[in-house]
Amino acid sequence: MSAPPPYPGPDSKGPPPPNAAYPQQQPAGYGAQYGQPAPYPAQYQPAQYNTQYGQNTSTVVVTQPAYTVVQHFRESPVRIKCQFCQADVVTSTFYETGTLTWVACFVIAIVGCWIGCCLIPFCMDACKDVVHQCPNCHQQCGRYNRM
Repeated sequence: MSAPPPYPGPDSKGPPPPNAAYPQQQPAGYGAQYGQPAPYPAQYQPAQYNTQYGQNTSTVVVTQPAYTVVQHFRESPVRIKCQFCQADVVTSTFYETGTLTWVACFVIAIVGCWIGCCLIPFCMDACKDVVHQCPNCHQQCGRYNRM
């Protein structure tokens, strides 16, 4: 066998010939020979499966850590997994008198509308807190406090 031709120098003109043999550089993550993958890290062990043709194929099984979803309750119903009955539901909502309702009542009374106008916040859903409950087990899943 003959030795591969040397690299073209900085003074050479044009690209190297098409059959020039250059030392192969291995991409990161590959083994001693080009095309063979490096050993897998401990958490990425390959799973071996037999196909219908008797060939072994390698599939990497990646396990992802469990994550927590933070649900923000607002005025409208939301889709949740109920923590009590484990059902995937859309919450039902209703309104309850909360802190904002009482503060608005006292402010209106202090301004001078104490004869009956101070009771208006108790009739408005926009001043009340929103309670979310599971339609399946009727447990309170969340609450949106306006204040």
